[in-house]
Amino acid sequence: MNSFPESNVIAQTQPKEIVVGANNMKAYLPLLAGKNIAVVANQTSVIFKKNGYVHLVDSLLSLRVNISKVFSPEHGFRGIADAGETVTDGFDLRTDLPIVSLYGKNKKPSSDQLKGIEMVIFDIQDVGVRFYTYTSTLHYVMEACAENGIPLIVLDRPNPNGHYIDGPTLKIENSSFLGMHPIPLVYGMTIGEYAQMINGERWLKNKVSSKLTVIPLKNYTHQSDYHIPIKPSPNLPNDKAINLYPSLGLFEGTIINAGRGTENQFQQYGAPFFPESEFSYTPQPNAGAKFPKHLGKLCYGIDLKNTVKLNNINIDWLIDAYHKTPKSEQFFGATFTAHAGTTELENQIKSGMTPEEIFNSWQPGIELFKKVRIKYLLYE
Repeated sequence: MNSFPESNVIAQTQPKEIVVGANNMKAYLPLLAGKNIAVVANQTSVIFKKNGYVHLVDSLLSLRVNISKVFSPEHGFRGIADAGETVTDGFDLRTDLPIVSLYGKNKKPSSDQLKGIEMVIFDIQDVGVRFYTYTSTLHYVMEACAENGIPLIVLDRPNPNGHYIDGPTLKIENSSFLGMHPIPLVYGMTIGEYAQMINGERWLKNKVSSKLTVIPLKNYTHQSDYHIPIKPSPNLPNDKAINLYPSLGLFEGTIINAGRGTENQFQQYGAPFFPESEFSYTPQPNAGAKFPKHLGKLCYGIDLKNTVKLNNINIDWLIDAYHKTPKSEQFFGATFTAHAGTTELENQIKSGMTPEEIFNSWQPGIELFKKVRIKYLLYE
């Protein structure tokens, strides 16, 4: 017998399963009929099935879609290259399709590389952090398509960090492949929404506009919890790493190791010169980190695997590491400004500003961005 009055029993409903753009084949297959197609893809570009998934390229080929070429981003088509490692052109062993790297000699498809292509599909799982380079690849693909009169289809995927907006806003003079647009470090948009913003804000060279079609998600909001079943890159192995990445990714521009060379990438940080502590580890070469910082040296540090899910950037860890670093060591590296998007963050930490003061300094830029962002949202 139910021990509660019937009027007090609330029906529990499970949220509907999120359907990624790639799975909505009815929406885009008709657009591909009879055309020569190029696909911008990596290991996350999959169509989900009941018992697993099939790569988008394999699925389209099985449906006799004429795929002529694959373009691959940082980490390569199969997603095994180190961060920052040059990815070369070649052929995919499974399909024999030519692969053109967009993280090698050129980051933008050339007119010659697009010759004969009548439509481009972009399908890559992003994590919603400005210095994660897939949105920069998106920018250059959109620009190349616009300049060559080629329509572009973006198959949307959820943003696992889409539930908040935070961090310093990039200043254009600090733009690079680690961040090309005047947006906060965490921007709360899917890659499809972001593509619409690139077009709408005229961020492409000479203010050209891409002929863009976004195949949207189903059953998704920006507050949806989303587990990425395939590592989006070698050093983001799980949900915890992806959630901590906006905060710990800033260590990439410093002397501090953020877990590369371990099995807990972006879930810890440390250095050999930190004060001795109960937690320690020794970075060693592994998949995605052939030469991690402080290779082979015992590092003392902080274990973050059991932290609660973040709804903001935690700047405390960066400040903590700065104060633990001896003055004889160069804490900030050459790429820190590119990662932060501004020179201000380094200066704020050096001057002794508190986390609250730094957080408050971000708010004017965040509020301005939100007014721009709202024009391009596809989801609540």
